[in-house]
Amino acid sequence: PTTTAATTEVTGTTADASTGEPAIDYTEPGPHPVGNTRFVLANGDRDLLVELWYPADAAAADAAAKGHPIAEFVPAGPDRDTLDGLLAALSPAGLIGTRLQTASAQDAAPAAGAPFPTVAFSHCFNCVRFSTFSVAERLASHGFIVAAPDHTGGTLFDEVKGMSAPLGEDFLAVRAADISAVLDAVLDPRSAVVPEPLRGLADPTRVGMYGHSYGAATAGRVAQNDPRVLATMPIAAPVENPFFPNTHVADIHVPMLSVLAEEDNSIGSLGNNLIESNFAAENPPARLVRVTDAGHWGFTDICGLTMGFSAGCGEGERQTAPGEQFTYLDVAIARGIASAYALAFFDLHLRGNPAAAAYLDAPDPAAFVAVESRL
Repeated sequence: PTTTAATTEVTGTTADASTGEPAIDYTEPGPHPVGNTRFVLANGDRDLLVELWYPADAAAADAAAKGHPIAEFVPAGPDRDTLDGLLAALSPAGLIGTRLQTASAQDAAPAAGAPFPTVAFSHCFNCVRFSTFSVAERLASHGFIVAAPDHTGGTLFDEVKGMSAPLGEDFLAVRAADISAVLDAVLDPRSAVVPEPLRGLADPTRVGMYGHSYGAATAGRVAQNDPRVLATMPIAAPVENPFFPNTHVADIHVPMLSVLAEEDNSIGSLGNNLIESNFAAENPPARLVRVTDAGHWGFTDICGLTMGFSAGCGEGERQTAPGEQFTYLDVAIARGIASAYALAFFDLHLRGNPAAAAYLDAPDPAAFVAVESRL
């Protein structure tokens, strides 16, 4: 059956009455401080810089609350210089969308309670592994690990150098292999590349995947081909489309939640129509979250960092009404929507919390969200 909810008021807090577990407010950070760290993973002839976000020990609370500048996601060197230059050049309009400071503590000691459910993330075309660190922080604060590689050859820094791989099927296969290699490392308690304090934290029986834009297509491909992935969340792009002929929603047999930006000036009406048709053809359980006035980059933390990432923050032109000027949905709201629905989705499908379904199947906030479910 298909259900639609467009006006029901909900709160972000749900509790599992059957288990007596504490209520979870999906719209707010969880009980854990967030830690983040990185390592380099050799994947064939490519080195992948991988970021991990994870629940940290309570002693890291002050450091996580202080956070660190996003430039510190990038090691010192030419790429850091590039990012520093982009940040320094941000106009006031750019600052509308770019989140400049994290809420995580670098290299913090992990929390007790491992193993934790683990979610891989794939970034957008010519982006960076920390492009949605708000979502990663929300998940980690509620007891998840998030693992995200820079897709070497297809990052913002590769684009600046004129060395970026083209958008297409060939590099999609490379990106999917990147994610599987990252999962191999993170899920291996004896992995030599994962920092020693974090080995064994990831639960190989509870694995999910999400991605934005080109990363959404990657999330679909990985869910299709890697049996470890038990749920997938593509944001702002269809997973099955003519550009990537080897992904078929009929061959994806795990729960999927798709997020559609109604004013997506990047993939346009064609892309959004494909998201709709994907949803209609997906194996249940399938969910679709439509976000009013949201643009392609509004769910990210790098909206406005470059001109290419500007559609989704500040002023723009509606793709649903060409020529009509409007103000995109505030990025803090858009990021909050993505974070809350990601947390509820993986809470349901990786931790088995049935209370999460009540949040997933009602719009929050109702003024900007409509949801459909095929269960």
